[in-house]
Amino acid sequence: MNNLLVAVVFFLAGLLQSASGFGSALISMPLLAPVLGLGVAAPLVAMMGLALEAVLLAYYRAALGLRIVGRLVGAAMVGIPLGVLATRYIEERAALLVLGLLLVGYSLYALMPLRLPRLHSPLWALLAGFLAGVLGGAYNTAGPPVIIYGHFRRWPPSTFKANLQGFFLVVSAWVVLSHALAGNLTRPTLGFFTLGLGPLALGTALGLRLARHLDGERFRRLVAWLLLALGAQVLWGALA
Repeated sequence: MNNLLVAVVFFLAGLLQSASGFGSALISMPLLAPVLGLGVAAPLVAMMGLALEAVLLAYYRAALGLRIVGRLVGAAMVGIPLGVLATRYIEERAALLVLGLLLVGYSLYALMPLRLPRLHSPLWALLAGFLAGVLGGAYNTAGPPVIIYGHFRRWPPSTFKANLQGFFLVVSAWVVLSHALAGNLTRPTLGFFTLGLGPLALGTALGLRLARHLDGERFRRLVAWLLLALGAQVLWGALA
């Protein structure tokens, strides 16, 4: 039964992230952690994300903005240690509550018929990367600031996906390395990962095919709805 669950989750994760550019962990962790345990699910999802991001980055490599991704990653590396340090002083539930409200509020605003301002200054990229690093170091939730930044910049779908994969790839590689050094890449984890590669590839191929039918406006609305789902999930975790 666990093998079937892993196969289905890997398929859905590949489908979601290849269609939208993010969301694999959003769907994977809530489904896998209660069944496999956090000690297996966390490194498993990290390895899955790394493989998926590498494939998607290769697919969208022509649209990658190296300069902007470099700013995001560099600022995130500064923010990660501060996020780790902040866990000693900030109550987790309160921080997650603020993050959830921010995501829900932003996504509802983005879904309204309002024109979002463009963020042209490179300082916005540094701020987004820094906040992503702080959240990643504190609560393993590095994605939202970068996703919101890309949404404000109105990146075309291919650029949005390429830049996000470039950013996530570095973060995921660091997470996987940390799990490896901690001895968390156990035989069961590696076995589940190997099992899930086929369904992951199938879901990714299908998601890329579906993504061809999304124009820029439909894609931005899809991202806004997914951010709303992410915010609701974070709020649920904070209030549970």
